[in-house]
Amino acid sequence: MKITAIETLLMHAGGPPTTSIATNPTAQSGSVWAARNWLFVKVHTDAGIVGIGECSGWPRIVETAVRDLAPLLVGQDPTHIERLWGRMMGAMMGHGMLGTVGAGAMTGIDMALWDIKGKALGTPVWNLLGGKVRERIRVYGHAGTPERARELVGRGFTAIKTGGLSNPVERVAAIREAVGDDVDLMVDMHGPPWLTTKDAILLGRALEPFKLLFFEDPVAPENRNGLKRVQDAVAIPIAAGERLATIWGERELIEQELVDVIQPDTGRAGGITQMRKIAAMAEAHFISMAPHSGSLGPVGEYAALHLLAAIPNALILERIEDDVAVRDQVIWPVPKVVDGHIEVPDRPGLGVEIDEAIVARHPSLGNVSVPGHPDDGAYEPGSWDEHVYVQSRFRRQRYFAP
Repeated sequence: MKITAIETLLMHAGGPPTTSIATNPTAQSGSVWAARNWLFVKVHTDAGIVGIGECSGWPRIVETAVRDLAPLLVGQDPTHIERLWGRMMGAMMGHGMLGTVGAGAMTGIDMALWDIKGKALGTPVWNLLGGKVRERIRVYGHAGTPERARELVGRGFTAIKTGGLSNPVERVAAIREAVGDDVDLMVDMHGPPWLTTKDAILLGRALEPFKLLFFEDPVAPENRNGLKRVQDAVAIPIAAGERLATIWGERELIEQELVDVIQPDTGRAGGITQMRKIAAMAEAHFISMAPHSGSLGPVGEYAALHLLAAIPNALILERIEDDVAVRDQVIWPVPKVVDGHIEVPDRPGLGVEIDEAIVARHPSLGNVSVPGHPDDGAYEPGSWDEHVYVQSRFRRQRYFAP
């Protein structure tokens, strides 16, 4: 069996965009969801088997990288996944150290190769990864208000994540009161602006009474020393890693035990090939795995389900509920959350197919957006237009009150 072609399918996956996203994206403010794209990859073979994958990490740019890599793979045997991964990695090395754009391109292709291999052998990808550890995967939803949290719990969710830099302690307290003590809560301080290290420590200590499942990205991802200080000072499990790629990107977080939960993004970490290695590295350090999927579409979610089914240190999977009206239309079968879990797929390969007509009806309209809004409270009053990357908190008595 040989690869004959690699195809990309790019679609706009945000809410209804404003005109300025398409005409002047650098001037657009508001939710980054408005400018989100999904990039799917199809790897064709001469055996008639087609593999499906998904890329994230700036999809519009990643699409170009996928097309650049395609000639390296046409004519190759798609079942030799490790060799093809190394071929792609080596080919890109001349352009500098690999980031999430290059890894995102390899991710979609790699995911599709695993899909091909599973289909060729008539078995699910989780079986190729060593078989099932579990039959279903626990998931969490996102809530910014107590009302939304109660709604998700009513749908069966048993874990909720909230985020943002505006009054996080007050928000967590209100959500905890709304959902009770049997629901796990998480807090994501995803910035910008990121917290300074001291502010992250103060906030983490203020959140300790709520017994969080984890405290995510408390400082900027480049601030490894700061993350270590938070890890040492705060009695809450620390989570990070979504903005990094490959085993080398995640290595320091794992080897130095800067996190208790590692969160590689299923669409930009380097593919299932890298995700299973990251999971093994983490297992050796007693670190749990909770893949990020906040910007991903449904194919990436399928890949995460297979991976988490097959590794011992799986903790939980991020599930974006109600984010895009077409999420449940663009693929089939559609995963369903029941009692806070999604059943592990049993069809050969990844077990998912794409409705290309839905993709075609949603052409890309832009893929960048200035995050936040002057009135959302993420930045200190009057400073939103500065767009600083890290910012100290003011009104500290209120902000850090437990």
